[in-house]
Amino acid sequence: MQQPKSAFDRDYVAISDHGLIGNLHTAALVSTDGSIESYCIPHFDSPSIFARILDKDKGGHFSISPTVPFATKQNYHPSSNVLQTKFMNEQGVVSVTDFLPRQTGIPISTKKPLLPWLIRRVEVIRGTLPIRMECAPAFNYARTAHTTSILGSPAPAGTKKAVFHTPALTLDLRYVPESTMAAVPPPTVNLSLLDLSAKGHLGLGVQAEMELVEGQVVTFVVRTPPKDGAAQPGEDPELSKELVSSLLLATNTYWSSWIRQSTYKGSWKESVHRSALALKLLIFEPTGAVVASPTFSLPEYIGGTRNWDYRASWIRDSSFTLYALLRLGFTKEADAYMMFIFDLLRDKNPDGSLQIMYTIHGGKDLEEIELSHLDGHKGSKPVRIGNGAADHLQLDIYGELMDCIYLGQKFGKPLSYDTWVLVRELVDYVVANCHLPDLSIWEVRNKKRHFTYSKIMLWVAIDRGLRIADKRSLPCPNRMQWLTARDNLYEEIMKKAWDPKAEAFGQSYEETDVLDSAVLIMPLVFFMQPSDPRFVSTLKKILRTPERGGLTSNNLVYRYDVNKSDDGVGGEEGTFCLCTLWCVEALTRAGEYDNAMLLKSVSMFEDFLLYLNHVGLCTEEISEAGEGLGNAVQGFTHVTLISAAYNLSRTLEKKPKY
Repeated sequence: MQQPKSAFDRDYVAISDHGLIGNLHTAALVSTDGSIESYCIPHFDSPSIFARILDKDKGGHFSISPTVPFATKQNYHPSSNVLQTKFMNEQGVVSVTDFLPRQTGIPISTKKPLLPWLIRRVEVIRGTLPIRMECAPAFNYARTAHTTSILGSPAPAGTKKAVFHTPALTLDLRYVPESTMAAVPPPTVNLSLLDLSAKGHLGLGVQAEMELVEGQVVTFVVRTPPKDGAAQPGEDPELSKELVSSLLLATNTYWSSWIRQSTYKGSWKESVHRSALALKLLIFEPTGAVVASPTFSLPEYIGGTRNWDYRASWIRDSSFTLYALLRLGFTKEADAYMMFIFDLLRDKNPDGSLQIMYTIHGGKDLEEIELSHLDGHKGSKPVRIGNGAADHLQLDIYGELMDCIYLGQKFGKPLSYDTWVLVRELVDYVVANCHLPDLSIWEVRNKKRHFTYSKIMLWVAIDRGLRIADKRSLPCPNRMQWLTARDNLYEEIMKKAWDPKAEAFGQSYEETDVLDSAVLIMPLVFFMQPSDPRFVSTLKKILRTPERGGLTSNNLVYRYDVNKSDDGVGGEEGTFCLCTLWCVEALTRAGEYDNAMLLKSVSMFEDFLLYLNHVGLCTEEISEAGEGLGNAVQGFTHVTLISAAYNLSRTLEKKPKY
């Protein structure tokens, strides 16, 4: 049983102990003890109003939990991103249902505007339970002071509302009391002010203590109300129990209708569909951009410095995300992202290059700032917003992007001639610059090198350009230069990245003795056959434990040995979920020719699934003790989970007697 905690004595909750809700504009983390821990409005990359996960005292929170000892369970509604948290005690059971509203798939012309609301429905299922609600926003990453007022609310009749005001943003907290049983009256909610200035808050919060009985329901709604006189029809509907009920039904219907379009029929369907639903939450609907993660500055190692803001659209991560969704039959998302990318291609840098990441609005400015006033999760500093890697030269992005465009041609909307010219120019840039060193996928922050992973993906960029031209019979005036560059690059990788002594491909041409699990991508992008002796030897080396010179511990895979490879960042990190799943897929592909490797891939994948959290979500990394680390939910991890499951299921179908 957990002991009840108020804002004055509540400690950090583990990163994995959270579910995620969202509305394709922003998202919120909900802890297993009923607290909104991370929430930025109105968009993913907007300043936070709740960030308790990064500072337990002054980050801001919106909590609902019992004031008596309780056990807790958390789950998603079936095929939905609506989250339910149950609090259980011998005296009673309370359910808290959390969601950000979505409409159903009705025609665009009649679609109601998106309501920028956070809805929390509290219902007593059995008995009686005392509940405490605390809403204590901390505006602008807890940097801006606010005023708080408790006023009469126009609807529902007889209720109050709390208004939190800053010059830049106003929030209000309203509630809807109701009863599901004729003999039970609706609950009474008395809002009062909550002073957390001793904890560092820059404005008052509000609280309410309620003794709820079976049949009583109260729904709390945090809103960004339209400015006076500025509301369009449907933007500020009158709050009522009927409205709240219809929004819950519509939101569940939206998510279940979407996931039913999946074409995946293989094993591990539950994990694959939960991953797809998680990835959908990372899409910014207004532009089609995909965030790498909806959270920021969560540590890759508790107490460490590797704390990054992932609320931007990385070309690499986004391209892999669309690959995964295409594999499941979701072509609309791919088409929307392609439009976002093609707009960026029309606004390339003067030298013809792209940035490695953009804001979700298509902007190029991602200034990295350290928020020294925040404690960081469990003291992991610094807390960062923005990302200084935005101006990095990471040449691998062109391979991921061209692979995504190529797959989009197979499953989505065909390229127009004008767009093909833009794509063609991109390949010309790759051919002209494939000889350069870069900072590559892991975004090292010291010296540029000829990273093997980048060279492989540059080969992919040229290869996919040639394939698109051939498949679509599109004009390709520099075809011979492309062919020559592609083939020369292949030969160069074989000569300069291969370490004959170690019998493995190295991290870079400069350091062939350093292992890097990024090279597992080779057969996944059809650079090399999975049965090639050079790749098999590299794979086996990676599968060794770190003590024996490998990168695998407890069936989980590290990116590289941070003690052998100077990445300019410093600090420790956990095993990388992305790399573990790349290893599963590499084993799967090699397993078509070696039954032992296929068995190993099944074992490793099943082991990995044990590290998903209680609602099937992935973090970025996993500690030696099995604790989730890094930003959550991490899109890259869910992408590779889908890809690994897809290819493993397909291979097992070919080998029913494995």
